[in-house]
Amino acid sequence: MLCFFSKVTAKCGCEASRRVLPNTILRSFSLANLRENEWLPENIAKVTPTSILLHPDYFEVRKLFDVEDLFHARVHLGHKEGSLDERMKPYIFGSRLGHLVFDLDQTANLLGVALNITAHIAYRDGIILFAGQAPQVANLIERTALEAKEFAHTRKWRLGMLTNSTMMFGALTRLPDLIIIMNTLTSVLEQHPIVNEAAKMAIPVIGIVDTNCNPNLITYPIPGNDDTPCAVELYCSLFKTAILKGKQKRAEHAKLIKRESSDLP
Repeated sequence: MLCFFSKVTAKCGCEASRRVLPNTILRSFSLANLRENEWLPENIAKVTPTSILLHPDYFEVRKLFDVEDLFHARVHLGHKEGSLDERMKPYIFGSRLGHLVFDLDQTANLLGVALNITAHIAYRDGIILFAGQAPQVANLIERTALEAKEFAHTRKWRLGMLTNSTMMFGALTRLPDLIIIMNTLTSVLEQHPIVNEAAKMAIPVIGIVDTNCNPNLITYPIPGNDDTPCAVELYCSLFKTAILKGKQKRAEHAKLIKRESSDLP
């Protein structure tokens, strides 16, 4: 079975087959009886994948940023008023000097949700694909994927790489479990083809949607500036940290479970 990857991802050393956590963690669980101190590593026996999903912020990704960080990274800056996509109106705070301004409270909330989903998928050893065609941030996206030991695609998208992958690559191909798009548009008017293909294949998509974008097919839209390098750098840094947190927690749990198994008679 082949992993879905581009040239940069060949350096990641990502295994084609991913292992899952042992079945010993799939135990009965009651969230009502779980006190806060029972989330500590020494009480790993009481923590299951279900309980982790029910926790509001198990990987503490919402502590990685605040609204002030988004403001300083210029995430609030949108395009001119005349380029507004009507479907982006709910995320707009207002305008200043003819330029639209995002509501950063909404952006912070939706970004926190997206980071939480990313950490959960990384915890379950899912394949995460970073995508974007903007040449000014292509190197940043590829470097982020490399450091997170995941995958990236920043070149022109060949139609069918998701919907017709088996025929195109000549073998059974594992598709990504999550796609993170830094630029949902390839031009002023054209949406990135990966958005439509991911929707057809039921692959969840996290996308940065600027004021001129269509958020309808994005599973987890993040309203914000997708052009300024410092904003994209912040997004990349946050998603990389969320992925590493998920992988680190997975490794810790696997080690503790192995230790518990070895202590059994």
